[in-house]
Amino acid sequence: MTRVLSGVVLGAVALALIWFLSSIALLGVALAVAALAFTEYEKVVEAIGAKVPFWTTLIATLLACAMVPFQWVDIESVLAAALLLIAFNVLVSDREGTPLLADTTAAVLAPIYIGLPLGSLVGVHAIAGSEAVLLLIATVAVSDTAQYYAGRTFGRTPLAPLRSPKKTREGAIGGFIVAPVFLAVAGFYWLPIAPPWWLAALGVGIVIAGIVGDLFESMLKRAADLKDSGTLIPGHGGVLDRIDALLFATPVFYFFLRAM
Repeated sequence: MTRVLSGVVLGAVALALIWFLSSIALLGVALAVAALAFTEYEKVVEAIGAKVPFWTTLIATLLACAMVPFQWVDIESVLAAALLLIAFNVLVSDREGTPLLADTTAAVLAPIYIGLPLGSLVGVHAIAGSEAVLLLIATVAVSDTAQYYAGRTFGRTPLAPLRSPKKTREGAIGGFIVAPVFLAVAGFYWLPIAPPWWLAALGVGIVIAGIVGDLFESMLKRAADLKDSGTLIPGHGGVLDRIDALLFATPVFYFFLRAM
């Protein structure tokens, strides 16, 4: 019951924020979510054995998030600034060898893994409005639901047993069938900028990206020997647990819109 109630409340709040806020205001929400997700990420990688320089990496992550949607500064400059911030920490770190390499890798990953996708979500809102954001989230949700029920009904073959033993190839096939059809049909009304077969192809890309995002976060948690990335959302775990698929799927959707 706790899981259901918190899911309903979370969904209602997210729907209201996406529907009623402007893109600039939504960016503020995205920055807050990025900060929460980063604190979870920092604890996960610390459990693995990497020590991320907290403040400089957080700033780099927020910079990446803030600059993607509106291109106030080109993204190459943002990433370069993020790398310089992290490089400074490499110079002053008291760790050497493999530990320092792990620290640096984890720090460089944060703006790309968290900042860019959440910034891309705001970019979708800025380009095509709240309907496009809800369409993206709905497609990811439909894909996850189809994979879950197809896996329960037909699942026999593990998709990635070392990453997520419960995922099956049959479940993934369910996502590949249902989500593209959903996006092609719903996109006809909510995103009428491309023919249905293009939207269906986009749906395939979103399913692939969502599965990779889910497996990537599962890999991090298994390496850290953690069940959830956090405890912020009752019954659901942490922020990263809720947006793992979305973090990988959003850039696919965003760059499709930019190309169109």
